[in-house]
Amino acid sequence: MPYVKIEITRDGVTREQKAALIRETTEMLVRVLNKDPATTFVLIEEVELDNWGIAGESVAVRRGLARSE
Repeated sequence: MPYVKIEITRDGVTREQKAALIRETTEMLVRVLNKDPATTFVLIEEVELDNWGIAGESVAVRRGLARSE
């Protein structure tokens, strides 16, 4: 029973793009590992840009989108 968690920044990803990620991830597990798609779970979690960091800075700061508080 595969469980795949995909974490992405909350960045305007469309419903259609998420559906494609779920569908194609499931298809890959069926093709590569012969897993049953009925018992394959894919979770997409969107993370705010302020909550995702790279090289000591948030993605929001790196993209020049940081809010002044």
